[in-house]
Amino acid sequence: MMLTHRLVRLIETHSETLASSLLYKVQHSPFTKSYNNVPPEELKERVFGIYQHLGEWLLGKKEVDIEQRYHAIGARRFQQQVPLNELVWAIVLTRENLWEFLTWESGMDRPVEVFAELELLHLVGQFFDRAIFFAAAGYDEARQNVMGAVSKVAASR
Repeated sequence: MMLTHRLVRLIETHSETLASSLLYKVQHSPFTKSYNNVPPEELKERVFGIYQHLGEWLLGKKEVDIEQRYHAIGARRFQQQVPLNELVWAIVLTRENLWEFLTWESGMDRPVEVFAELELLHLVGQFFDRAIFFAAAGYDEARQNVMGAVSKVAASR
């Protein structure tokens, strides 16, 4: 667990670089074209917060905390007219960006370090799986609210 904490601290220390790298990837991916509806500073700030406080998210926060955060992000992306598939892809890019960084920076070469990296991989995978689910739930709820409002207006005519 000590090495897992070391890897988390490595990520947190480089959170600004990671956030900048992800912003570039999202802005240049053919699968996230609608993200030009999202102010770049908003996206970078949200991702920076995840990377900077990764230890808290992985080891200290409860599932309800992840639910609240990503539910709100899903609803926000719906309002910004980002399709659900692009929202999911941006979260996948966030995870991939993190693993690319760890591959280059961690220098894992002993079995105990590999085990620590696998443990971290498991925790990060769980986090991002939940992030995708709750972001999609928030997105769907926002879409249903809009559809319900449109139906009420149409029915009143």
